Amino acid sequence: NCGLLRLFATAVPMVAGYQNGTPGGQGASNGVSGVSIDLRSDTVTQPTAAMRKAMAEATVGDDVFGDDPTVKELEEKVASMLGKEAGLFVASGTMGNLIALGCHCSGRGEEVICGKDSHIFFYEQGGASSLMGIVLNTVQNQPDGTLDLDEVAKV
Repeated sequence: NCGLLRLFATAVPMVAGYQNGTPGGQGASNGVSGVSIDLRSDTVTQPTAAMRKAMAEATVGDDVFGDDPTVKELEEKVASMLGKEAGLFVASGTMGNLIALGCHCSGRGEEVICGKDSHIFFYEQGGASSLMGIVLNTVQNQPDGTLDLDEVAKV
């Protein structure tokens, strides 16, 4: 039983330019003032010239063997920032989502309740079912992207 950790509401409505899982175009508001960062996909955000330079000049190693100093530094820094024992770098949001699903479910045949507009339902359910053996069950998203807990209890 994954309990409340099985609830995965969509993050799309909280991203600038998107409203309830559909593109809102320029000026769409997420209700938060300040700078907007588009995190819809691993491929939407393009690296700046400074980021490309840093990547080109980075000391690298094999992260599988734990000898990539840049990956180790990133994992340690984020773990420290979040007050965690350790961090784990994954190369994509999909990998991170699958790991999260696997950590919150006890094994094959478990169910995850998510919003019908959720990213994992639309784009990643094949991985969740084939790699983790997890079944995704959906409920309607509320206009703000959250889930109605009464609806969750019914499924």
